[in-house]
Amino acid sequence: MERSLSMELVRVTEAAALASGRWMGRGNKEEADRAATEAMRDVFDTIPMKGTVVIGEGEMDEAPMLYIGEKLGNGYGPRVDVAVDPLEGTNILAYGQWNALAVLAVADHGNLLHAPDMYMDKLAVGPEAVGNVDIDAPVLDNLKAVAKAKNKDIEDLVVVLLNRPRHEKLIHDIRKAGARIKLLSDGDVAAAVNTGFDDTGVDLLMGSGGAPEGVLAAVGLKCLGGDFQGKLLPQSELELSRCKEMGIADVNKILRMEDLVRGDDCIFAATGVTDGELLTGVRYKGTKANTQSIVMRAKSGTVRFVEGTHSMKKKPDLVMR
Repeated sequence: MERSLSMELVRVTEAAALASGRWMGRGNKEEADRAATEAMRDVFDTIPMKGTVVIGEGEMDEAPMLYIGEKLGNGYGPRVDVAVDPLEGTNILAYGQWNALAVLAVADHGNLLHAPDMYMDKLAVGPEAVGNVDIDAPVLDNLKAVAKAKNKDIEDLVVVLLNRPRHEKLIHDIRKAGARIKLLSDGDVAAAVNTGFDDTGVDLLMGSGGAPEGVLAAVGLKCLGGDFQGKLLPQSELELSRCKEMGIADVNKILRMEDLVRGDDCIFAATGVTDGELLTGVRYKGTKANTQSIVMRAKSGTVRFVEGTHSMKKKPDLVMR
């Protein structure tokens, strides 16, 4: 992939954030998601790449969402797989809560897992704890390992997971071990990536969430040198057959980083839509709007934070062709 693609992709997430941010707290997640998707698609059309969506928001008959198999880019440049979530945390945005993102990831063609839309058990940690955790290990063992790797006491650790009834035992085990917990209403991509940054105060992500979001998080952590492990959790025969259709023969296999995103190069880009531990959300004032984004590339190890000031008057449709 060309080095310049990183900054081009930030334009895509910025546009999605700017379009959907207007819907913050207005209780209409469908319109917010639609706005993000349309903006993202419009800017993608200007990007020099030959992209194919391998993780999107459904199949072709569910358009206008970015669907699996959709072609993105202007038809020139590298051939890449694309994972997108134009608005990660639609409910978060609808109610004005933390950590809504416009997010995408790209890798060379054939290098992203085609994750089916189902639950995935997840474990994410930052660079210091790589090689010290295992998704099949007891909760206490993983907490001890991360605490030791980060030179902390277990009581110092913060574990993030979705606030769901299915996590009742996991929450009990974490609390029994003495670690602290941050419960999320929605949106675990930001939480997983946050484990790679000390100043977010997040040490681990645990529990189950969407498998497509797991691939997005894995790309982010690969760029940071962190670790992500997953196990698919099909709930029906239909979901089992869906795994096979997407080339996943062993649904019980632990999916490690090289299963989720192969090769040595990938790019992760995200723009804050609402405020979070890592990124601030969109700020509007008159004809101006401010954004904060992150873009990372695994091959170079470069992590950039991008502050943007946008003229909504000069670029009303969020695209400068």
